[in-house]
Amino acid sequence: MNAALHCRDLSVRYGRFMAVDDFSYAFEQGRLYGIIGPNGAGKTTLMNVLVGGKQPSAGTVRLGGRDVTALGVPARARLGLGRSFQISKVFAGMTVFENLRLAAQANAFARQPWWRPASDIAVLAERAGAMLATVGLEPHAGTDADKLSHGDQRALELGLALMTEPSVLLLDEPLAGVGHHALPAAIDLLARVAAGRTVLLIEHNMNAVMGLASEVLVMANGRLLASGPPDEVRRNPEVREAYLGSDS
Repeated sequence: MNAALHCRDLSVRYGRFMAVDDFSYAFEQGRLYGIIGPNGAGKTTLMNVLVGGKQPSAGTVRLGGRDVTALGVPARARLGLGRSFQISKVFAGMTVFENLRLAAQANAFARQPWWRPASDIAVLAERAGAMLATVGLEPHAGTDADKLSHGDQRALELGLALMTEPSVLLLDEPLAGVGHHALPAAIDLLARVAAGRTVLLIEHNMNAVMGLASEVLVMANGRLLASGPPDEVRRNPEVREAYLGSDS
């Protein structure tokens, strides 16, 4: 199957507890998939397996047709898999621009020339500047990253993930903690960066998921409960009972 990301029969077991239970899915190129489910459904564990941070107890992961099950996070990143996290991870004590330039540095060189400081390498500054514009942080280029608002830190984290030029992007609650007034801009940013990429989005903001996703996957107790277009998933009685609520 020619899928951008394909997982087959994935399971993650902790003793008798199955955090992910026989999960299979083929994620097609250029589509945004929303992954929803109650707390403890296995969504973040699944994301950790897909990105290479957790080895599955069983099953396989294929990226662009290549079996990457045994590969770790750095190797999968080099093959085009990017990720943002549930909790913002930015480099405190460095400016927004320096954060992005460092990410550009990591992606530009297998081994950076030790005799040249990063500030002297024009291509790094160009890439960092372009990403500032992409994520809307140009006015904050000189601001320390840890001084940004939570919403702007989320935008920066997304920019860091995009610096690896991923073809597949995994986003774990990118809207968590974003203020109500900043949500429209954050959702618009997600829509823009998703264009042309395969995106897996874990998010509790149902309006955002249903508005952004081509397809929604619902997890419960580590298993795939249902999948389909947003309107179809909304109407699914099992989904309404398990997560969305019987009055949704």
